[in-house]
Amino acid sequence: MLSSHVQAQNLSGAWKLESQNGKPFTDECIKIYSENYFMFAIHDKEGKFIKAGGGNYSVAGKNYTETLDFYTTDSTRVRQPVVYSFSTKKDELTIETTMHGSSFKETWRKVDDTDSPLKGAWRFGARVNEQGVAGERRGGTSPRQTMKVLSGKYFQWAAFNYETKQFMGTGGGGYSLKDGAYTENIRFFSRDNSRSGMSLTFECRLDGTDWYHKGKGTTGNPVSEVWEKIK
Repeated sequence: MLSSHVQAQNLSGAWKLESQNGKPFTDECIKIYSENYFMFAIHDKEGKFIKAGGGNYSVAGKNYTETLDFYTTDSTRVRQPVVYSFSTKKDELTIETTMHGSSFKETWRKVDDTDSPLKGAWRFGARVNEQGVAGERRGGTSPRQTMKVLSGKYFQWAAFNYETKQFMGTGGGGYSLKDGAYTENIRFFSRDNSRSGMSLTFECRLDGTDWYHKGKGTTGNPVSEVWEKIK
């Protein structure tokens, strides 16, 4: 049997939902795993947002446990662990559980296992002024968080409060990193579906576990932030 550490590493990357309970999944859903954090979002082929969720996960033997920090369609599930049985075969992941007396099964296909300096889970740290000085760090003790998870090619961010179970927003898609330029190609944005298809490029600098990026957001307003790598 593989150790839980090795199995968790096998999940790291991006997966596409192929089927639910044996039926092909017709919308688009990408799930991104870091070492022990994940996010997913569902949208239609045109980028219209449908739902999203994310939080911590752990693996022990053949069991896989998710503990959500946010879930857009049922906030009562936040911080309520759900245990799945799971199996992996080549680039396929199958998870199964029982919910409300009914069996539930999903099959996922791995779509990204590439490496990147940005791969992992990041927490928003602070805004950065014109002199490049970061403000007071928000830190990890507050239940109100803005998180971003990246594989080698995909990203998703979300803002939430896991204590009040409030969801503030999420967005994601594909990204590239080249010569200090970080470019996001937005596939979905929960606050405004019209932002699907936009591309945003930021100046990118890594300093230890800090990620500084500077540019303009979806509204055209200046953005200068530092994010902290956590997982």
